[in-house]
Amino acid sequence: MSALKSKATPWWLSGPALLLFTALLLVPLALTAVLSFNVYDPATGPKAGEFTLDHYAQVFSDSYYLGIFWRTFWVSGLVTLICVLVGAPEAYVLSRMRNPWRSVLLLVVLAPLLVSVVVRAFGWSMLLGPEGAVNGLLQLVGIGPVKILYTNAAVVIALVHVMLPFMVIPVWTSLQKLDPGVENAALSLNATPLTTLRRIVLPQVMPGILSGSLIVFGLAASSFAIPGLLGGRRLKMVATIVYDEYLSELNWPLGAAVALVLLVANLVVMLSYNRLVEGRYKKALG
Repeated sequence: MSALKSKATPWWLSGPALLLFTALLLVPLALTAVLSFNVYDPATGPKAGEFTLDHYAQVFSDSYYLGIFWRTFWVSGLVTLICVLVGAPEAYVLSRMRNPWRSVLLLVVLAPLLVSVVVRAFGWSMLLGPEGAVNGLLQLVGIGPVKILYTNAAVVIALVHVMLPFMVIPVWTSLQKLDPGVENAALSLNATPLTTLRRIVLPQVMPGILSGSLIVFGLAASSFAIPGLLGGRRLKMVATIVYDEYLSELNWPLGAAVALVLLVANLVVMLSYNRLVEGRYKKALG
């Protein structure tokens, strides 16, 4: 009897969390999946009980939707790459600093998270606009005015600003587990600083880079406010298409189909990336 109780204890302890997870995530996903197969009538709306695959066929066959998915993923990939190139060295510098400067820099890194994404998007729209500070600086050096707002560049710049903390913090956390004495030992054995970074530091921070990359890519691919405000009506991404289908076109089944395709595509890309990087990480350690 006691053995049965001990086996049931983990289920009792995790039960409330599982119920909350089911209610807040799995049930809405299931309802969205069912909605995506409903027949849509422009006159009456979705027809419950009537199902079709036309919405998915439209998403996969229409060059308009394929182009938007392509733009979403290459923008997200570029944002992730820039965040890795900027965030990993920044986290390394942060881990080597001492208080109070470490606390100050950490506050600077986390400061964007304290401001609403919409406020940051409006701030970037003012900076990147025709009369903004960026164009003002370019004109001072004899360049411009350059159209930056409502371009892919504006979306990438703002997304990097928003997503950078999600790269710095995981890498910084990984670096906390690295003993500085290991680096000093490598340097004392005549290893160059570059070799030390490549053979000692990089393998240790790869889990942080991996987790940060997955977070950044997933959030960037599903971002709505920044593409909507800085990309304008012409440079759409998948999240803005879902918004348009739900609230402008009122075609909820098609919007649900687009959202689910984005979810599945995100999972495929992220799991493939995770397997690739983890494989190379294990090979490097082995």
